[in-house]
Amino acid sequence: MSGDIAMYSDDDKPLNLKAGPSGKNGHVASQGGGGADESSMSEDNEMPLSQVSRIKSEPMTPVRPTKRKKLQSNSSSSDEDTPLASSPAKRTASGAVHMNGAAKATSATVAKVANGKGRAVKKERVVSSDEDDDVPLTKGRSAANGNASGNANGAPKPPKKRVKSEETSQSTLASSDDDKPIGRKAPAKAKRKVKAESDADDESFSDDEKPLKKVPAKKSATKTKQEKSASEAPASKKKTTKAKQEAEAEASPKKGKKKKEEEDEETYRWWEEQAAEGDGSVKWTTLEHNGVYFPPPYEPLPSHVKMKYNGKPVDLPPASEEVAGFYGALLESDHAQDKKFNENFFEDFVKVLKKNPPLDGTKITNFNLCDFRPMYEYFEAEKAKKKAMTAAEKKEAKAAKDALEAPYTQCLLDGRKEKVGNFRVEPPGLFRGRGDHPKKGALKLRVRPEDITINIGEGVPIPKPNVPGKWSKVIHDNTVTWLATWTENVNSNHKYVFLAPGSSIKGQSDMQKFEKARELKSHVDAIRKDYEADLKSKVMADRQRATAMYFIDRLALRAGNEKGEEEADTVGCCSLRCEHVTLEPPNQLVFDFLGKDSIRYYNQVIVDDQVFKNIRIFKANKNDRDALFDRVSTTLLNKHLASYMKGLTAKVFRTYNASYTIQQQLDQGTPRNGTVQQKLNAYNHANRMVAILCNHQRAVPKTHEQSMGKMRERLRGFKYERMKLRHALFAIDPKYKKKSQYKDDESDLDDDGIAEHEEQMKAKEIEKVEKKFQKDNEKLVDEGQKPQDGSVLKAKIKEIEEEFKKLKKERGTGKATLKRDRPTEKIEEAIEKLDEKIKTYKLQMEDREAGKEVALSTSKINYLDPRITAAWCKEYDVPIEKIFSKTLLTKFPWAMEVEEDWKF
Repeated sequence: MSGDIAMYSDDDKPLNLKAGPSGKNGHVASQGGGGADESSMSEDNEMPLSQVSRIKSEPMTPVRPTKRKKLQSNSSSSDEDTPLASSPAKRTASGAVHMNGAAKATSATVAKVANGKGRAVKKERVVSSDEDDDVPLTKGRSAANGNASGNANGAPKPPKKRVKSEETSQSTLASSDDDKPIGRKAPAKAKRKVKAESDADDESFSDDEKPLKKVPAKKSATKTKQEKSASEAPASKKKTTKAKQEAEAEASPKKGKKKKEEEDEETYRWWEEQAAEGDGSVKWTTLEHNGVYFPPPYEPLPSHVKMKYNGKPVDLPPASEEVAGFYGALLESDHAQDKKFNENFFEDFVKVLKKNPPLDGTKITNFNLCDFRPMYEYFEAEKAKKKAMTAAEKKEAKAAKDALEAPYTQCLLDGRKEKVGNFRVEPPGLFRGRGDHPKKGALKLRVRPEDITINIGEGVPIPKPNVPGKWSKVIHDNTVTWLATWTENVNSNHKYVFLAPGSSIKGQSDMQKFEKARELKSHVDAIRKDYEADLKSKVMADRQRATAMYFIDRLALRAGNEKGEEEADTVGCCSLRCEHVTLEPPNQLVFDFLGKDSIRYYNQVIVDDQVFKNIRIFKANKNDRDALFDRVSTTLLNKHLASYMKGLTAKVFRTYNASYTIQQQLDQGTPRNGTVQQKLNAYNHANRMVAILCNHQRAVPKTHEQSMGKMRERLRGFKYERMKLRHALFAIDPKYKKKSQYKDDESDLDDDGIAEHEEQMKAKEIEKVEKKFQKDNEKLVDEGQKPQDGSVLKAKIKEIEEEFKKLKKERGTGKATLKRDRPTEKIEEAIEKLDEKIKTYKLQMEDREAGKEVALSTSKINYLDPRITAAWCKEYDVPIEKIFSKTLLTKFPWAMEVEEDWKF
């Protein structure tokens, strides 16, 4: 439940929830501070992407920023050029930096049948959701119904069941720059065919977005030949076998219990069942859960830890001290250097102080006189203590925490266990937001049971909160799948507790969403043909709609919705204002606006001449703040799209274009005979094209340069090792100097580099010996024996120093002696392995540098059909664990069994 972004759902409407309070921003001076902070996706950063590989395109070509020219008068003689507003036009020059946009990558003609194999597919009635353009439910927005196409493998049609959209926080979506997936043998090809479903996005991911080290083998519910033959045996034989199993279970109750627990934990393979058809309104029959887990109450700081005001300690009551501590913990972060963050924090802090004034009578009125450093130093000391804990202590603390949370991690849905996703209630704190959010720094109030509505089955025990209080409401609505909901106070967004991403309901929702995007393949040519014709329509509303469709399809812009005065000023395609699009004759448009989550969208593109002409017409005689498309709304646009295909909305184009783009890029750019790393680089390149297309930016991780430095150092170590092996060959037989693979020196490894590397090696060796000596002595003392004398350590250090004196003498001689003698064949083999290792490592470094400003995980989670990745991994023999984290493998179990020839 972490994050600051609302978790919306189109058909899951809370009952009469009231928005919490929100404050106005104050104006005070900012406080300095520096240091590292989390480098989450796109947070507080407006830098352009520096590494962009272009996609082949026709009409949409990214170009370099050019010097602004005066707008040329390009008048049109047709009747259609009548402007829609009478106010005088204004020009605003964008001060934005250039970010190459992703080019059109989806204009190729596609197959007319959605299943990709030319077979007819039955369509199912589902509910479309919009994870990108959701609005607060109090506005009464309803979901549209639509069709999901059948799947490529000809599996039975999925149940006619409406599935809602589930959106939670994206705060943990940013892929860590230092994540290193490790290899694993590619999974066996699945023979079972996958059914088609899904239409919702859930971005509630835990910090388990790290590539897994080891993935346990999945339990398969499919019958083996042996099991099948057993099931076809006579009934009498079956009964005997069953009776025998029951007798064994009774004889060994522990074994029987363990087996039952394992069966309970087995994944529910919903995609293999032919569910009964229903009216699509009921999501569950029975639901039982333990509510949500509230964070523990605030514990006051030690009496000697106090914030200072004008140099004097202030005696704050717990409520005010807690808020001061929120800021103190961020004192050395970038947030504390942000003026708007400081303004919003101090305004809310003053409000808290009015209700809970300092006990010593201090009047706090000036932010610049506040000193939170004593609090910061205390928190840092506590962090250090946690880091210093032994492995056993950390394990014990984690076990205690897990025991407290265990009852909230699962629920009983229709009699089977399902994991709950975001079961933790967000603790109070300071809202950080993303990008240039106007409310960053505002106080997030503590959520209490009285703020929460619980949804649970009738006739089951009502859960008791783990903190004092009573639930606001308890309802029994089986047409929605959320377990709890409340309204947060900063943005008045509705928060929901949903089932985990890997649950059956969420899995069906996901599959339907991607099948909806695949179904669009059979309609997209007709849609494009129509909107291209309407670009010249005499009806201005149709012309505006066609132009908006052009942007949504070619630039993957979100549709956008109207915003209230208290909401962040973010826009999408339909809500663009004149100030957001600048004309650069003859046919270039410059987009500059804040998109979802206040992430800046800046793009320069060359468009069709008619599109450029239309934008000039739409902007004529309007102010900068006027709507560009004043006769188009998201509702009207979606209604028009539904006439082509049931359930089609603007947001389906974003999923379609993202999945179509990566499929095309993978098909064109994957080296069939390349190494695994070369194939991974091809996949990441394709994913970057999607991230650029969808504007999935992130700030360059603060640890990026440090990480790249470590990689360069390690690469130098490989080269040094290779050099020593070569020189050892030369010492054995000088003829090796003439062989082409050995004669050239290692690139960028000069004498200074060698000396520096050897000094680093020496320091590491000595440190290693010292740690081992200390550890051995501790062990001896624990066993009641006498510890080793310091002379033992000195002797070992002397040996190391002698070894490195020897290496120093070898510098520049072109010869070397190894620690142990090895035959030339073994040395040659070692050099060959190092060559391959160096090549692979260079590719990894290039890949990391290219992706430093692009968030690759967002598209994997929300926009790319996971079957594309699963099929590609099987076709090219790449372990899927190299690409999908444990979280994604759990989220998309239905996609893992797709055939290798499956195509989007």
